[in-house]
Amino acid sequence: MCNGSPKTNRTIRSSENEPKTLSNNLQMIIADLSKIDGRRYPARRLTQSLVGDVQPIKARNFSFGHVTLDPDGGQVPWHNQEQEETYFIIEGTAEMCLGDERQTLTTGQMVYIPPGVFHQLTNIGPTPLRMIYTYSPGGDVAHWRQELAGTLPRAGIEAPPLPEGARPQCTEKPATGFA
Repeated sequence: MCNGSPKTNRTIRSSENEPKTLSNNLQMIIADLSKIDGRRYPARRLTQSLVGDVQPIKARNFSFGHVTLDPDGGQVPWHNQEQEETYFIIEGTAEMCLGDERQTLTTGQMVYIPPGVFHQLTNIGPTPLRMIYTYSPGGDVAHWRQELAGTLPRAGIEAPPLPEGARPQCTEKPATGFA
């Protein structure tokens, strides 16, 4: 209500499409980016996941997170996944490779990544690049584990080649301290 009166119940639709009433016993769940350490990856990025099956905000149907790519080459390496995904550039300049296309993305732009299509995002600027990702359905993605283990499929060998002129894929075996 707009008159300031508290609303004690609200109705939502359950998965069976039957009305379900939620009471004030539920608590708002807030994920605070400043309190999420995140994970460093060998391709020179920090990923802070906010929403997903094992994240601060539990969700089954989508995942959402914040990524910082280090200046001059920090990367989300060439990979594919079964989920559809978007990247939104909060700040910075990146080379985006998607299938056989290569384009520059800048602050305020978003790219859609269809399921199964190989893609890579590389920071081509002198400052950190910050971006938001979301993918659906939610859950873990293999390329995170593969990168940490040093087993990402290599572009042009176990995976399709990168588009002509693209920055090389980071496939270096991770140094100790990545887990």
